[in-house]
Parts: sequence; structure tokens; C-alpha cells
Amino acid sequence: MKLVLSSYGGRGDIEPAVVVGRELLRRGHDVRIAVPPNLVGFAEAAGLSAVAYGLDSTDILELQWRYFTLYGRTPWKLKELNRMAAETAQFAQHCWAEMTTTLASAAQDADLLLTGLIFEQPAANVAEAYDIPLVTLHYFPYRVHGQLLPLLPSPLSRLAMTVNEWTAWRGTRKGEDAQRRGLGLPRAGGPVPRRIADRDSLEIQAYDELVFPGLAREWTKWDGRRPFVGALAMASPTASDDEVAAWIADGTPPIFFGFGSVPIGAPSDTIAMIAAACAQLGERAIVGAGGTDYSNVPQFDHVKIVGQVNYATIFPTCRAVVHHGGSGTLAACLRAGVPQLVLWTLPDQPFFAAQLKRLKVGAGRRFSTTTEKTLVKGLRRILTPEYAACARDIARQMTTRGDSVAAAADRVEEFARLKCRV
Repeated sequence: MKLVLSSYGGRGDIEPAVVVGRELLRRGHDVRIAVPPNLVGFAEAAGLSAVAYGLDSTDILELQWRYFTLYGRTPWKLKELNRMAAETAQFAQHCWAEMTTTLASAAQDADLLLTGLIFEQPAANVAEAYDIPLVTLHYFPYRVHGQLLPLLPSPLSRLAMTVNEWTAWRGTRKGEDAQRRGLGLPRAGGPVPRRIADRDSLEIQAYDELVFPGLAREWTKWDGRRPFVGALAMASPTASDDEVAAWIADGTPPIFFGFGSVPIGAPSDTIAMIAAACAQLGERAIVGAGGTDYSNVPQFDHVKIVGQVNYATIFPTCRAVVHHGGSGTLAACLRAGVPQLVLWTLPDQPFFAAQLKRLKVGAGRRFSTTTEKTLVKGLRRILTPEYAACARDIARQMTTRGDSVAAAADRVEEFARLKCRV
């Protein structure tokens, strides 16, 4: 079968689609993936035929990081916030137009189109125009549901998510309708999640059900079209693994710090804060560089800065992990059986932090307002024997990486074959 995959965002956003695409390619399918221009090399290194999709994602991810950091620190700076919001909207409109053109070409004669969570609209519209089955790959429960926050009543959760869904659609409707006209489609009659569901699409939930209990029961009405498969990760060895493992073995288990592919502001201040907090607690630290340049930061004997590492092998040797709250890092921690502290910035990340608190395996707070004092307080909380025991117990209940990849590929194949017979 000819299968076309598309995904947008940073590396953590597109990795689930790359993982599924690689497995489908191994099974003998004709697979092509569309990713941001800055991540074409990453997809190709995984063995996939890749095409540039939309605009470079680095700038928009950094803009979003700055927007929500400013919002958290100084929400009264409305003029600057509105400027950033307008810049984001302009980027999205331009990006969607280029995405639609790319997918309209790549998906010709395809048997199935799969899309990631960010910017679903172009894929949904192209799939509708070509009347081909659509699969969406979610690493977060993005559809309307009643399990958003542990303390939020279910009806209020559903209402808040419904309002957000319709508000987002109304804000982008004009641009999307222009793209739909170019595909020969009528104007959209509602938000894209509603339209995707109305076409009986398969919406794979690429996270473990235990992280958001109650969702499976709530989504039984979708008749198996929202299956849980567990987190999808590559877990590939890196050039840094042996060096990092040797450093870990040379002392007490460290705390790992990593904040994803979006560059953080003031890296020197961040390293100084990490070093001071760990010194106060008598801990060692490893800092994963991710998208941040730490080349000119102060050096400390008990802090090691590294590049990309294999979370699957490094995390189990650490005492705890402090991270940005990305779904992939969170799942790697849960599988490794280590407590977590989420220092969040983007709006989906505090929801993951809330689930860690409910599971008693972690805690969270806003990154932009974190100080040495609050970091020490958060670390002391998660470095207790109780959190460590809960983390080890949760690890035994997690879907394994291999099972998750196989389950996702199975679902895609079954769905494509079912639709081909219709």
C-alpha cells in the first residue's frame, strides 16, 4: 500500500510519526513522510523518504515559548502579547497554505494519509478532497473529554474544551476556507476535530491509558476508533551514550535535566540555578542540551552537559528527571520508573504534570517562575522513597516501546485494508 504520513512541530512532535512510518516501511509498504524542512534530515536518517512540509518549525516553536513565558511572567503586557499572537496567526496561515500544496501532491493515489496532532487541518482537507482514509496520531488527549484535570468536574472539562475547539476554528476559518476552495471543497461547517470524526477516521492515542484514566470508558462510543497504543519512541543509541554511562557509573545516580528542542532563554542562569540546587541537595546533574546552546555557560564538577542521549538506557540509571513536560520525555520517564519534575511552559504541559501528581510519581510548576529555592523544594518532594516506589510500580504497568510501535502499525494497516474493501 502507498501510505503518506505528515507531522509538524519539533523533533518530539514528529518522532511518533517517524517511528510508525519506519515500522510500516519494514513491513513492505510504500511510505513517504512530510515533515518541517529543518527535520527532513532526521526523518531520512531513520530510513524514510521525506519531503519538506510547510515552514521551518524552529522559529514558531521559539515564538510560542517566548509568548507563554511572557504570559506567565507579565500577563499585563497585552500589546506585546497581541503582537506575538498576530505573528503566530500569520505564520500558521502561510504554513498551512504550503502544507496543503505539498500534501495535495504527495497524497495523489495514496491508500491512506496519516497526520500528527499539530496542524491537522491540511491533512484532513486533502484526505477529504481525495476521499482517502485519514489516521490522526495523538500524543495527548486533544479531543473533547471530561478527564482534563483531576480536580475539574467532567462537564466543566467538556465545556471548556468545546469552547476552545470552536474558538480556535472561528479564528482560522477564513484562511482554511481559502485552502479548501483550492482543493475544490466547500466551506468548512465546523471545527476540524468534528469533521475528522464525522468521516469515521482512526484517531490513534499514542500514550498509555493509565496516564488519563477514564478516557477509554468515555470514548467507547467511538467503537474502537480511538485506540490506546502507548507512547511511540525511537530509543535509538547515540554517540554520547557510552560517555554519559561512564560518568554516571563514576558516582551517585544523577538527576537528569532536559527541556526539549525549543531553545530556552538565559542558559547560563539556568545552569547556575541547576548547579546551586543540586549542590544544596548533594546531588549530581546531567543536562541534555536539546535545542539550547550551552557552549558559553559556567562549568561545575557535579554538572555534566551532554547532547542527544538515548532516554531508554540513560533514564533508568538516574535518580529523577526534570523536564519540560513533553509527552515523549514523560513516557520515557514512566517506562524507566523514575520520578519526574515538570517545569512547564507550553499550555499542554501542565496537564501532563497534573497527571503525574495524581499518580504520585512527579510534580510540576511553571518554568518561567522557577528559582533555586522552588527548584530545591520540587526536587525534595520527588526524591522521597515514596515517589521512587510509585514510579517503579507504574513502570511495570506501562506499554513497552516495541508493543506500542507494533500496535500502532497494526491499527494503520487494518484501517487501510478495511477502507480499501469498502
